[in-house]
Amino acid sequence: MTKFKYLLLLLPLAIFSQEKAHYNLHKFRQLAQELPSPNSEHTASGAPGHDYKQQQVDYVMDIVLDEKNNKLIGTETITYHNNSDDTLTYLWVQLDQNKRRKNSKTQAISPGKIAALMSPKDFSKHFIDPFDGGFNIVSVKDSNKRQLEYQINYTMMRIQIPRPLKAGEHFVFTIDWWYHINNFVEEKGRSGYEHFPKDGNNLYIIAQFFPRLAVYNNVEGWQHQQFWGRSEWALEFGNYQVNITVPSDHILDGTGKLTNRKEVFTPLQLKRYKMAMNSYTTPVIISNQEEIILKEKTTSTQTKTWKLEATNVRDFAFASSRKFIFDAMAVDIQGKRVMAHSLYPKEGNPLWEQYSTKAIKIALESYSDYTFDYPYHKAISVHAKNQGMEYPMICWNRGRPNQDGTYSQRIKQKMISVIIHEVGHNFFPMIVNSDERQWTWMDEGLNSFLQYFAEQRWEKGYPAKRGPAYKIVGYMSGDQSKIAPIMCKADDSYQFASNAYAKPATALHILRNLVMGPELFDHAFKTYSKRWMFKHPTPADFFRTMEDASAMDLDWFWRGWFYTTDVVDIGIKSVKSYAFITEKNNSNKAITILRKEMKFSDPMDEKEITNNYNLTTTTTSSRLPNYAYEIEFIKPGGLIMPIIVQYIFTDNSSERVVYPAEVWRKNEFKFIKTYTSYKKLKQILLDPALESADINTSNNYWPVQNSSKFDRFKNK
Repeated sequence: MTKFKYLLLLLPLAIFSQEKAHYNLHKFRQLAQELPSPNSEHTASGAPGHDYKQQQVDYVMDIVLDEKNNKLIGTETITYHNNSDDTLTYLWVQLDQNKRRKNSKTQAISPGKIAALMSPKDFSKHFIDPFDGGFNIVSVKDSNKRQLEYQINYTMMRIQIPRPLKAGEHFVFTIDWWYHINNFVEEKGRSGYEHFPKDGNNLYIIAQFFPRLAVYNNVEGWQHQQFWGRSEWALEFGNYQVNITVPSDHILDGTGKLTNRKEVFTPLQLKRYKMAMNSYTTPVIISNQEEIILKEKTTSTQTKTWKLEATNVRDFAFASSRKFIFDAMAVDIQGKRVMAHSLYPKEGNPLWEQYSTKAIKIALESYSDYTFDYPYHKAISVHAKNQGMEYPMICWNRGRPNQDGTYSQRIKQKMISVIIHEVGHNFFPMIVNSDERQWTWMDEGLNSFLQYFAEQRWEKGYPAKRGPAYKIVGYMSGDQSKIAPIMCKADDSYQFASNAYAKPATALHILRNLVMGPELFDHAFKTYSKRWMFKHPTPADFFRTMEDASAMDLDWFWRGWFYTTDVVDIGIKSVKSYAFITEKNNSNKAITILRKEMKFSDPMDEKEITNNYNLTTTTTSSRLPNYAYEIEFIKPGGLIMPIIVQYIFTDNSSERVVYPAEVWRKNEFKFIKTYTSYKKLKQILLDPALESADINTSNNYWPVQNSSKFDRFKNK
């Protein structure tokens, strides 16, 4: 009975204490609970540790492009090197083409909205008889030609190993497959073919075309999240030998070095290519438009095999067509020659002939300046309608002129920007190999950040789409129910482009220009880039390296910009004005006092001054400024940010002052600062150049300005 009474007494006390529990979510608290614990592979400094390991996967492939049936047939021999400390009993292989199966989960979850005007053909394609793609696995065998057990789960295939694969061992097996190539213009997609009805030819851009090994690491084991269509890939580095058989009148290029150029090029093409290798200012046309128009009129029944070899790449892709015009030039990267190639149909001219290869050059030079010297021997830009996609050494890019060859400035700039962006992906994630499936911002955001510098290198004042702070205000000030944090998987985020591309790019620009300064930031960013070349970094590695290489505590910045959807809104609540003046006291003695500017005409005696202002009198007025202003800054927005202030004086001169973000440490809602000057202030402006992504500029002025209806609409 006694025990029962004590239980009754204690229970309400426990409930009461839980109700009173309070957790102060201080904006400057450390990121320790959000980041994984450091270890000997991913260290506390953000660098790869002494135990860092990653798997290697090598591929030998024979590929046949069946143009008549739009079919790709392949066989690959895979050598999987288990460099981890773990013993593996099975392997996971990615089958991305399975997204295109009629019964795929992607088809099942896709929204089914009927357009206002829809042809029977389009209706059938969307709702009745969609394209039926996906891998057809013919066989999976070990090196002794014995069938291996496997099970396919949507876009992933688990292969059972005959015996456990221990640390340091490798396993060799072969997969035979084929699939129908999709029309990427009609059925959408990141690869496939485009058909040109006028001349009856196809242009092929081929990627995700072979079963590829998933990543295995010590961060999460197998990275075998399903491919739903948006989030891209996590892949291992390896060496490739790829033989691609296509119609003999095709021009082909892809990842890796072409080892049989003399066999697949004509003598004239070889001569032109040698000229291109020594041309550093002007592209040389290897296969020109007149020659291509002649080829378009006939279809060869013969074939050629193009042989490509690539070392230490994470993926492989290629493009092939008899429609391809081909031009090239050399780019000097710190004394090393890198070849820039462009492939495009005549439908891309004159735009592509004028600008594509030169845009590659600008991208390689600019990105190399901010990260590391481009390590591969070439970079390729391929023209494909409505595309923008990247692979090692090769990418597809949009930007098609009108049928008469004319184009607008907007189309030209879009083409240049997408080429710079996609070529830039060679750095992130093709070399700094982050996990795109989970952390899209680590490649798209970082790449969009660097794209801005390349665009400005192309042309000063180039109208960049992303980067400057003011360009993200519309997104950040939008409906919070449709905004997700940057640290969110792409498949699960709203407004994908703004979330994964624009906001992280803007965050890094603000970090560079406003928080760290260009010199500190550039050193830290280059340190991260070089540390993780040809490795698998995580977000924690980026955050930690930026702090490690700069001696700055940036946890408040990462938390606010990457883990929340808070906004920037800093304003001025009040300004109290004072002036140092000389007056006579009741004893007729001259004293220098600090008085509220609004009361200069009021008679005051020494006692009143002391009682009202608690100030010390002085006769050393020559050492004092003439004016003092007590300013109360407020922060209605959730994001911690520096305060950018422009003080404007009555003679129209001004001073810019930036108060660091740490001013909000003790009170995140207000900060009071005294500003002194020898000149009288006329106006105070916050963030006059729109550098902080402030979503509400109506409170950025003193004295308060009456805004027009247009200003209020613009701010909204």
